[in-house]
Formats: sequence, C-alpha cells, structure tokens
Amino acid sequence: MSYTLVLGSKNLSSWSLRPWLAMRQFGLDFTEVVIELDQPETQAQILAHSPAGRVPVLKFDDEVVWDSLAILETLAERHGELPFWPRDARARARARSIVAEMHAGFAAMRDELPMDCRLRTSTPPLSADALDDIARARAIWRDARAAWGDDGAFLFGRFCIADAMYAPVVSRFVSYAIELDAPCRAYVDAMMALPAMQTWLQAAEAGPGA
Repeated sequence: MSYTLVLGSKNLSSWSLRPWLAMRQFGLDFTEVVIELDQPETQAQILAHSPAGRVPVLKFDDEVVWDSLAILETLAERHGELPFWPRDARARARARSIVAEMHAGFAAMRDELPMDCRLRTSTPPLSADALDDIARARAIWRDARAAWGDDGAFLFGRFCIADAMYAPVVSRFVSYAIELDAPCRAYVDAMMALPAMQTWLQAAEAGPGA
C-alpha cells in the first residue's frame, strides 16, 4: 500500500504528529510531504492537497483523508491486523472516549501552551481554564494507566491511537515544565523515549522539510 502523508512543520504541527507517530510506530510505509507553516505560500500549498485547507492529509489510491482522527480511524480500518485500538472491548471504549475528548477539547491548554518541540522553558502564568485542562489530562493518564497499564508503559499498556492523540500534550508538558506526579512522569518518559518520537523531535530541531 502506498501512502503519502502531508504534514505541517514538525516543530509546530501538533495535529500532524498524531498520525505520523502512529504510522511510524506500527511500521506503515509512507512518503512525507512537509509544508512549512506560517509562510505566505502555506495556505496555497495545503490547498493543493486538500480542500479543507488544513494539515495533516493522508493520500492513497484516489482517496484524500484530512483531520488527524479521521486519518487514524481510516488506518485502523484498513489495517485491522494492527492494534490501533486496544483489543479489549472495555479498554477500547475508554480509549475512544478519551480520544474524542482530546480531539474536541483542551482549547485553553492549546492556546496558552502552543506546541514548540524545540522549546524548554519554565511554566508560564496560566488561566484557570488552562490549569483545568492540564489537570484533566493528568487524570486521564492516571486513570488509564491504573486500569489498563499492566501490559506496557502506555495508556492501555501497548501503544495505540490514544497515545498518538496525547503525544502533543506530552511534548507541551516537557516544553513548559508542567508539574507531573510519578505515574504521569513515567508515561511522559515512555512516550518521549519512543524511537519514532525521537525521530520526530530530531526533525523538528533540524527545521522544515527534515
């Protein structure tokens, strides 16, 4: 199967990280097209790949799929042999819930802690809404790890879509030195140690197109 994944700048594009990380983690072969964000030509370049005008975009055969979660769901459907979702039905239901919550929410945290993979700084002053978002993310991680984490270091033991969706939060928490308890710190460390995550971070450091 021949896939092309159209991405934004790896330092900045949180939504691009999600499908990229899952595809690398599950060993899917794909070609990357990286579009530098915040440039005069950025929108025209993205529109050449998708009518939605946003990245990421997955292209295969004559299909075009945009939106990170739509891409991940499409890949899960096409590669049922791979554990994109937990095999256990109860774990899968919880995973879908927390993925949907991340996809639709956490607006204050996104705004006040924008993804910048190169950044290492102290925690800035944050609004009550952003602090609530951070507390909610930590609670989600603790609950998933406590209930389903015995089989590995990730939210549901083995890496799945839920981990891909929360990967940019991991990056933000590292960039802005967010305080973490022991279970959350262990999860962040496991995510940051993933070879695929390290590859993304190295490319982010190198700059657009790397």
